[in-house]
Amino acid sequence: MYFEYPALLWLLVLPLLLIVHYVYMELKGGSPHLRVSNAFPWKLEKNTVLNIIRHIPFVLRIAALSLIIIAIARPRSSTKLDKVQSEGIDIMLTTDVSTSMLARDFTPDRISAAKDIAIEFIAQRPSDRMGIVVFAGESYTQCPLTTDRATLINLMKEVSTNLLEDGTAIGNGLATAVARLKDSDAKSRVIILLTDGVNNSGEIAPETAADIAKTYGIRVYAIGVGANGEAPYPVMTPWGVDIQKVKVEIDEQLLTNIANETGGRYFRATDNTKLAEIYSEIGKMEKTRTTIDSFPVYKELFLGYAVAALICLMLELLLNVFVIRRLP
Repeated sequence: MYFEYPALLWLLVLPLLLIVHYVYMELKGGSPHLRVSNAFPWKLEKNTVLNIIRHIPFVLRIAALSLIIIAIARPRSSTKLDKVQSEGIDIMLTTDVSTSMLARDFTPDRISAAKDIAIEFIAQRPSDRMGIVVFAGESYTQCPLTTDRATLINLMKEVSTNLLEDGTAIGNGLATAVARLKDSDAKSRVIILLTDGVNNSGEIAPETAADIAKTYGIRVYAIGVGANGEAPYPVMTPWGVDIQKVKVEIDEQLLTNIANETGGRYFRATDNTKLAEIYSEIGKMEKTRTTIDSFPVYKELFLGYAVAALICLMLELLLNVFVIRRLP
């Protein structure tokens, strides 16, 4: 334990001075006097319990004052700062947010399942820097590389299918992720590219983006999302939302080529469980040991001292009101 403001502990001299003054006044007999015709009853009461406990309120007052001084000096505790071994890499989560991600072959739909499982993946890797890129007919960075897990998770929760012009610009999404990773000095740089469609828009061809990723030594793990055959899809009609079966089209050959070109792998996710397994497998494959400093975790201790001081003051008040009687 240490104190944020140790100089305030010098105030503990005040309780010591009050104790000295109290003892001096007791020895001197400086308490109030009362003239009576016969002091015999008081002589008999000299060593009673009540006569002894009359000092307790002063003790409680001194204890409260000392505890208050310690509390405002802000006592704190912290864990030891050590060098620790950690496994960390730089990862860009690149997610398709086209309207086809609303298909309900996943629970409750593709986009929600992708977000929930990605959030679990983020939470399980506290030592990695991660970022988020989203793409549909165009692409943009939802979150740059960061170790701030709370911010990353909150921004992932905000990902939706109405953020961008509709379409599937796989090349643009991949190129944007590469741009975020190319200047990173991490030994391992990874893009997790998740899509459920066929490239049909964008200014950059997926093959070109894959070549750029390979040039910078960035691995791409591609995930095709969608059930085999057909998937239920919500369609707006004059009578409300109608669930219709639509054909699932994923350019698996393109995604496989991108993964192979960059030294990664292609996966096919047909439901929530399979998608979670894929993220888990990627997590096991991508581990780079680095040495980092562990940061001390501080715990404030002042509250305990403040509560103890309050209890002492309350006990003093109760003793003075209900036990010890004083003449004005």
